[in-house]
Amino acid sequence: MKMSLVFHRLSWLGVLVLAWLAGSCVEPYAPAIVSAPPSYLVVDGFLNARGSTTIRLSRTTAVASKTAPPAETKAKLFIEQENGPRYPLAETAAGTYVSATLTFDAARRYRLLIATQRGQDYASDFVAVKLSVPVDEVSWKPETDGVRVFVSTHDDTRASQYYRWEYEQTWEIRPPYQPLIEYDNALNELRDIRVRYPLSCWVSDQSNRILISKTTPLAKDVVSNFRVQTLSPDSPLLAVRYSILVRQHVLTQAEYGYWELLRRNTESIGTLFDPQPAQVVGNISNLRNPDDLALGFVGAHSTTEQRLFIAQPELPRGWGRRSGYESCVPPDTVYVTPPKTELADVPAKLKSSFGNPGFLPIDRVYSDMGVVIAYIAKAKDCVDCRERGSAVRPSFW
Repeated sequence: MKMSLVFHRLSWLGVLVLAWLAGSCVEPYAPAIVSAPPSYLVVDGFLNARGSTTIRLSRTTAVASKTAPPAETKAKLFIEQENGPRYPLAETAAGTYVSATLTFDAARRYRLLIATQRGQDYASDFVAVKLSVPVDEVSWKPETDGVRVFVSTHDDTRASQYYRWEYEQTWEIRPPYQPLIEYDNALNELRDIRVRYPLSCWVSDQSNRILISKTTPLAKDVVSNFRVQTLSPDSPLLAVRYSILVRQHVLTQAEYGYWELLRRNTESIGTLFDPQPAQVVGNISNLRNPDDLALGFVGAHSTTEQRLFIAQPELPRGWGRRSGYESCVPPDTVYVTPPKTELADVPAKLKSSFGNPGFLPIDRVYSDMGVVIAYIAKAKDCVDCRERGSAVRPSFW
């Protein structure tokens, strides 16, 4: 039976390849669109065995939906120890639930209980607690394709074996222009700027890739130089100073299997030879209605982390020199001839340039006699550090 099934699939694969080689026409298939798809509960997070737990609840939406998945609000969540107490989580933002700082008993099992506002009760399976070993090192190395960031770890007891990593990266921006004047729409005038633009600002974002590895095939439980990030030589993230915080999770075999299948379904599809998508089954169920799916896997483990900094002078010559403002050249530069009186009867051209939210006035241009002969404006993206990040310096910087 197995040979017959394999042969059948290979036969069809051969037909498809021959049809492609012969230049045959392929009739596109447009699947029927489900106008009202089911709304399943999505659970994102894990039970933090050494700290505060954060769980995010949302609902599934149609694939073609252009809005963010709706948050599941006003639910009641508890962390339950097997044959033990329950610990509540409080909703701190729409669909985000946070517990107090807890320390789990590594010899006990835990699960998550969810009671939605709609009257549905969900529970994850009881799971064993996994304590993460320390991160040995987060390192970086310049390669031909750019800066590669690696993580290394090990467990002499071989109790870990299944790992997942996520990261948060932060980088500094220094805008090339500092506006000295501003346009007041209400007063219809140019004046000295009242709130100076920051000289530097910082941007942060979270990883969205699934980074997992296992050491079960190895003689030792050692992960050496697992790549978590690659930055191109001209990446604007490297222009001044870059930092990455790598957070490590140690998983159970079941939780690792969930993440592996999720990774295959989301990152390894799109070609003829990629694995076919499979249903991702988590460990959360509806206690009253087994047919009501809930998506997600709730494990119980601690995390360890390590931060790395890369300064631009440490990079190979010429790397990271891009400021991210390379497009700030004409026509992103506007020179405007001023009116006879600088702050009176602003002409249409001046108003259209400086009243346009896409452009910001930078400075006055003076003649040798000290008379204003023009104003210079730049595209807002070329200047506005406040639009790109926060002027508040991170505490770890």
